[in-house]
Amino acid sequence: MKKDNKSKYLQIRVTPMQKRIIKSNAKKMGMTISELILEKALGEIKLKEKFHDYVARLNNSGEKTIAYAEVNDFLTELSGNELENAVNILPENTLSPYERNYLTAMVEQASMMKKIPPPGWVKDIKPLEEPRFGTGLKNLRGHLLINSPLPFRKRNIFIDSAIGERV
Repeated sequence: MKKDNKSKYLQIRVTPMQKRIIKSNAKKMGMTISELILEKALGEIKLKEKFHDYVARLNNSGEKTIAYAEVNDFLTELSGNELENAVNILPENTLSPYERNYLTAMVEQASMMKKIPPPGWVKDIKPLEEPRFGTGLKNLRGHLLINSPLPFRKRNIFIDSAIGERV
């Protein structure tokens, strides 16, 4: 039995007014109607894929500092809705407990800054048993104990900068 081509494509019905509005919006953005609709429909999936790609880079990166900086930039650039959609599923990873907690604290900090609840999976990541400090200088540890962002302190990680900042 021969399949008809209609089953290969998604078609939607819109009113003439909706079509004019969509066409106008697409034109303003330099897109076709199809490109605009696909961008809107698949945008959430693309953000999830991007977050998962960043975590995969953390898994495989020899240079963790650069990989975490990329995650930082990604989380910082997102709106609240985009962040909520991008990070709501924890990617599979082989990160060490420290790295997993650091990533989780970054997501929690970004969520706090965007005034959205953190994703549910953060509760499943147990905080480190032993404190980790962002410096080996013992005279700075008191400063880090007090000034580390809350999501990092809760995870027993003491650093001097957070999401959106660089040292």
